Formats: sequence, C-alpha cells, structure tokens
Amino acid sequence: MNTKLHKTAFINSLIVTLALLLGACSNSSKSSTASVKKDLNWMQTSEITTLDPSLPMDTASESQIVDSNEGLFRYGSHSKLEKALVKSEKISRDGLTRTYILRKSKWSNGQPLTAQDFVYGWKRTVNPKTGSQYGYLFSGIKNADAIVNGKRSSQTLGVKAVGKHKLVVSFKKRVPYFDQLLTKTYFFPENKAAVKKYGSKYGTSSKYVLSNGPYKIENWNSGENTWKLVKNKNYWDAQDVKTQIVNMSVQKTTSTSYDLYQAKKLDATNLDSNQAKNLENNSAFHLFSPD
Repeated sequence: MNTKLHKTAFINSLIVTLALLLGACSNSSKSSTASVKKDLNWMQTSEITTLDPSLPMDTASESQIVDSNEGLFRYGSHSKLEKALVKSEKISRDGLTRTYILRKSKWSNGQPLTAQDFVYGWKRTVNPKTGSQYGYLFSGIKNADAIVNGKRSSQTLGVKAVGKHKLVVSFKKRVPYFDQLLTKTYFFPENKAAVKKYGSKYGTSSKYVLSNGPYKIENWNSGENTWKLVKNKNYWDAQDVKTQIVNMSVQKTTSTSYDLYQAKKLDATNLDSNQAKNLENNSAFHLFSPD
C-alpha cells in the first residue's frame, strides 16, 4: 500500500476497490515497514449486508469478505492473479481434473484450515437451500448444474478432499478461466462447525463468522455503519500485513466524506466530478483506475 495513503483522495467513478487496497497492505515490502501507517480511517459508500461468503450480492459485502477471508487465488498488484492458499496446481491433460495442494493455514480461532473446508463451502454454496444467487458460477464442475437446478444432491458435486491439504476438482467440460473464479467469495472455504453453531445468525454479525484472511472484522452487526478490520494474527502471511487496524465507516455522499477528510477523520475520500476538477492540482490528489 502507498505509505502516503493518508494524503490520498480518490475519484469515485474510477476508484480501485477497497479489496485491492487492503490486499496491497498485506503485500507491502518489508523495507517499507517503518513508514506504513499502523491504523487507517477508511470509508465505503454503502453498508455491509452479509458476511456469509456464499451470499453477497453487493460490492460492499463482497469487499469486506475478501479483506477478511481468502481462497486459493487472489489478485495482487496490477490485478495479476497470484497464489493465495494454494501452493501448487496440477491440471490433467484433458483439462477435466485440477488438483490443488494447499499451504498450511488457520482460521482466526486458531483451528487448522483444511481441504475439507473448501469442499464444505462449495457444496453449501451450490445447494439451493443456502439461497446463493451465484451457484451458476460452478457450472462446468461435475453435477453442478443439476445441483443448482434441484435435480441432484449437493453432496454429488465434483470436488473432494484427499487428506488435509489436497483438493481435487472434477469437471464435465474444460473451464480455462476457473482459477480466476477462485478469487470470488463463493469459492472460499467455510468452517462447517461455525456454520452449524451459528445457524441462521451465520454472517449477520462479526460475532457469527470466522476469518482466514489478513483481517478480522470486529464490531459489526447488520444495519450498522461502522466497524473495524483488525489484523488476523493467525493469517498465514501475517508478517507482511503492516496495517494493524482499519476503522471503517459508511459515507454515502462525497461532500460529507470530503469534510471528514479535511478534518483528518478520514485518511482518504472519494470525489465527485466537480470536486475532482477543483482539486486536480492538489498534491494530495491521485487518480486510481482498475488495471
């Protein structure tokens, strides 16, 4: 992350998503450790609706789940696909079997994360009873379409765990972009014990989820406009997460967020077109666009 982030203002229509900004925090070089701000005051333009990885339908929820969880792959700098929880991948010659070897990692409660957590999470997402609107993304995996359409059990999905750290996915057809899909929350692992324990409350509050990513979400309940992202000490790459706390708030208008930015209560703000025009010569002005 830019070590001068607290001086940065972003244009609303072209802003890099918060997920990429926090991802940059976790990938900061060790040489910049001393100059990285240890806490940030940050904003989103809308509320979180759920922290259930199977269910997000809005960018606010999805971005916060991405900041507090992780799948097999992630997007790094310049939107380059890179390995996250996967150590290695093997694709069969016919492209119909992919084998992933997982790195050792833990949930935020210290419990080991295993390949079975991916199996459980994927089967839960494609199960129509879960209510995910994105089960169709699994199309191409054996039996996925039939499961989503209610014609087969979710237990027949073409994914299995072999031991603790090997995940094998079987396809009915080639899906060349499959690794890109694995960056989406719907393909994240889910802790079965937590889902069963919290039941219908799962994902409705930061108290009712587990995290496996660089941050844990704290002090969020459904409908609230503030929360915290706190460094997850059990994250496999915690040594490279330099920012300790991100204080989040929902700011729906750029006039309010800019006032808070000027009062040093926010470390960055989106700008509307008029604000951007007036501030484009300001040394704190930066234009970020997706790579």
